[in-house]
Amino acid sequence: MTTDRQLRVSDAERQAAAERLGAAMADGRLDPIEYDERIALAYAAVTYGDLDRLFVDLPGPRNYGIPQPYPPPYPWPLGPLGPMGQVRSTGLHMLLFVVTFGIWGYVYFFQTHEEMKRHSGEGIGGVLALLLSLFVWVASPFLLSHEVGRLYERRGLRGPVSALTGLWFFPGMFLLVGPIIWFVLTNRALSHYWRSLAAR
Repeated sequence: MTTDRQLRVSDAERQAAAERLGAAMADGRLDPIEYDERIALAYAAVTYGDLDRLFVDLPGPRNYGIPQPYPPPYPWPLGPLGPMGQVRSTGLHMLLFVVTFGIWGYVYFFQTHEEMKRHSGEGIGGVLALLLSLFVWVASPFLLSHEVGRLYERRGLRGPVSALTGLWFFPGMFLLVGPIIWFVLTNRALSHYWRSLAAR
């Protein structure tokens, strides 16, 4: 006899589980490595049992009655979307920044802004983002976080980052703590957005 834990989950339920994991990380219950591992497992889940294993040490709803153990996902209004962007590993790109003495940052700003422009039809695009990062670099963290937040808002969601997230860049720029926090928050939000679309 098939139990509820053996029933197959839908894409919407995988997305809802990913949202719960994001909330757990925001609350400090998961570190970045744990979050990356669990988010990959959430999108690869086949059954309710697969999803439930991701939350055994986290608070939240768990019931095995009607197969809806996870809250419904946020509404995603219908509308045309351009090509999706690339999911980028936060750790790998931080390493690239270090190895290239920061030069990779220009590539990163160009690629991410260009992808968001092609996807949404809005934003400054890669060329302008590159020029700003070369000549007005102080504006780049604010602009990138703002545009990532706008991706969520256009889909009817509350953006996990905004222009204010760029404030993490200061005054920690000399200690590297602030820029690291900014990059982790912003890159993770952008990658999560691309993953959420691929799961639909």
